[in-house]
Amino acid sequence: MRRLVQGGLAPRSLTHQKDGGRRPFKALSPSTAAVGDEHGFSELYHHRRLALVRLALLLVDDLPTAEDVVQDAFTALLRRHGRRLANLDDPEAYLRTSVVNGARSVLRRRRTARAHIPERERPFPSADHSVLLAETHQEVINALQRLTRRQREVLVLRYWSDLTEAQIADTLGVSRGTVKSTASRALDALGRQLEEIPR
Repeated sequence: MRRLVQGGLAPRSLTHQKDGGRRPFKALSPSTAAVGDEHGFSELYHHRRLALVRLALLLVDDLPTAEDVVQDAFTALLRRHGRRLANLDDPEAYLRTSVVNGARSVLRRRRTARAHIPERERPFPSADHSVLLAETHQEVINALQRLTRRQREVLVLRYWSDLTEAQIADTLGVSRGTVKSTASRALDALGRQLEEIPR
């Protein structure tokens, strides 16, 4: 993990917010939520969208798709709960889980498409993509993409989203022990891959 921080790819280096995009969302009071507080939903969107796009981007490696995944998560939240966020114990956890599941769906569709459609040349990355993933970070991102899906999810949620083992276990629907062992194996694999890169 030290290599990630020294390489400038620590979670806070990818953010434009002073607090790293991890400002806790203030839960709405029941009386505020009862009247369908539009401000609360908008505040949640504005405070968490960028961090969720980063999470999705690290999972799907494509900015437009990552933005779609996050937009779908917010849309699902709005459809299911309306603007009454007090009905949810933790709206952020709901969105995180929705983003991870959306990213999994994207990756499944890509695998299916690759099996039936010949690979085509990837277009040049957009300016936004270049800003988020500077060339100096690309080797870490490439190494991260070579991990298993579960390993990548655990590392991204732990070190980029700064979640606890319990929060990761809840998001992925696995035990804390699975999170701990997966993180350990993933860090070892990532370290080996980064050591193999010639300097």
